[in-house]
Amino acid sequence: MADKLFRAVILGPPGSGKGTISQRIAQCFGLQHLSSGDFLRENITANTEAGVLAKRYIEQGLLVPDHVITRLMLTRLEKITRQSWLLDGFPRTLVQAEALNSTCDVDVVISLNVPFETLKERLSTRWVHPTSGRMYNMEFNPPHIHGIDDVTGEPLVQHEDDKPDVVAARLREYKGIAKPVIDLYKKEGVLHSVSGTETNKIWPYIYSLLCTKITPVDTEDSQHSPPLYSQ
Repeated sequence: MADKLFRAVILGPPGSGKGTISQRIAQCFGLQHLSSGDFLRENITANTEAGVLAKRYIEQGLLVPDHVITRLMLTRLEKITRQSWLLDGFPRTLVQAEALNSTCDVDVVISLNVPFETLKERLSTRWVHPTSGRMYNMEFNPPHIHGIDDVTGEPLVQHEDDKPDVVAARLREYKGIAKPVIDLYKKEGVLHSVSGTETNKIWPYIYSLLCTKITPVDTEDSQHSPPLYSQ
């Protein structure tokens, strides 16, 4: 059968290391890393219709509704016709997953399982550069200068929902929302769960899994041609 583009999704609670692992996958396999958080920030900065809508909810401390983030992400995916991709942060809910399924077939879904105590510790020591979304962890990925972004020299902040007394509620909420999504992809036979407490120890399993699905590419090669997935 003819080769086709490879489409993957990574799932995991806040603090599970989705962003770090997504970057490694993108580099090693030449996938385009599509982060819903990055798209939200870009659209808010550009004052697009979806960005203005999203900003209203965020300023009120509310989650961006399914219909807003789904429209944002699916519009972006429609423009990607020659590049294999990895979705990070979307789909978050069953409604979003079903909307994605209606537009394309997902080849692999990686679900990160990290113990509650590890997540709580990571989130409570996480700081962010608000404009870019760059994340730092004061334990294993600190900035060069305490409290300062490495790239811009601007101050870092700690999100209110990363503070210890809020973390437990966030993680409970994620578990409830994510279960139907995980169950859906498990039923479809594309779910692969990976458990661990350290990203560097989880990574070899993810790399080995993806090597059975898609051929790794050199960094230089990945900039010239999209990886193809053989069925």
